[in-house]
Amino acid sequence: MTTELVEKRLTPELMLQDLDAFVEKIEALASMLHLDLSLAQADHIALRINDTQTAQQAHQAWAQYGKVISQAQINGRPIIVIEFENMLESRGWKIECLELPYPAEGKIYPTEGWEHVEFVVPSHADTADEFLADLRHTYPDFGAQFEKLEEIDVKTKLSSPKGEGERLNNPTVAFKYQGVCIKLHPHSLKAIVESEA
Repeated sequence: MTTELVEKRLTPELMLQDLDAFVEKIEALASMLHLDLSLAQADHIALRINDTQTAQQAHQAWAQYGKVISQAQINGRPIIVIEFENMLESRGWKIECLELPYPAEGKIYPTEGWEHVEFVVPSHADTADEFLADLRHTYPDFGAQFEKLEEIDVKTKLSSPKGEGERLNNPTVAFKYQGVCIKLHPHSLKAIVESEA
């Protein structure tokens, strides 16, 4: 294990020690958004790393925990998806995959480590706007206060990221607050990877 990963607390062992505290922040953000995600699937967890060399080391270290099921180029950089041999378990959630994006050119994250959890909320929406409308309908309490999120410093981002060869649209709605991010989408990462085949 490289000293760099240890110093930055980016070894799988150290990150797993920090997992419950991170998931607790995710739950606090969901509660603030009035999103009851108890029935949603915690699809995957993502980490953020600022330099390519550290990303390569983390990639090798995490690959021991499962198998790489995708290495797609998205927005000009590799994004690695590892399906865990044993799902990560935290605070009652079971998480089946890790998303490890290599760093984007010129983008530096204030902290490296766990960055977001993505949840699957089933929907037939093809665009992020349609998906947001579905979410506001599915979660009326969330819908009622959606317009006020900016006032409480929650940043909302709608996107439709797509890797080469993906056939399934997977619009994403993301909420970011104080370095913690929740992303919601209609299809699981595994379903998207399978759509490439």
